[in-house]
Amino acid sequence: MARNYWMLVQTAENFEISKGLGFTLHGVGPKYRKRADRMQPDDRVLYYVSGVNKWTVAATITSKSFEDNAPIWKSYSNRDDFRHRVKIQPTIILQESEYIDAMILAPRLSYVKKWVPDMWPLAFVGSLHLLPQADFKLIEDEMKRLVSYRTKPLWTGPNSKPAESAPTLDVHNSTATATEQASEIAEPVQADEEEQRASA
Repeated sequence: MARNYWMLVQTAENFEISKGLGFTLHGVGPKYRKRADRMQPDDRVLYYVSGVNKWTVAATITSKSFEDNAPIWKSYSNRDDFRHRVKIQPTIILQESEYIDAMILAPRLSYVKKWVPDMWPLAFVGSLHLLPQADFKLIEDEMKRLVSYRTKPLWTGPNSKPAESAPTLDVHNSTATATEQASEIAEPVQADEEEQRASA
């Protein structure tokens, strides 16, 4: 049973590197050492790609954290060497056309409620976030729904109906529309406040 529910934030470039590894390994920098130490086998994780603001992969952690400074991902500062690592096993890998747009879904998450509606992307600044279980399940359930449409039968003749495409989330059900520019604002200083909110 999962102990914690994590969101891993990567740039598009580093996400492609993780994709090349089969989403079997993830690393964070020294700033997140304490959180990495909390990661345990059977914890669940979601990949979130910054810039495009989309969820892409769900996975399960299969090891405790360990240190390895062999270069894998692209570092954008001298402190980001991604040395604190865990092994993971993907459970859902969305196709690019299925990636979940956070601009639609994120305003429904309790994790972002601290922020004013138009500034919710600030909640996703940083590389490692501890999510409430209910938020994790909401995103993962949407992933499962999208994947389920891959098995719909194809249109095979004039008396058959084409496969129904996966309906999109209703934008009007969201509480707000976020701005992409907000996601580029600097990370809040008190990173550990995220853990306090997640455990509340």
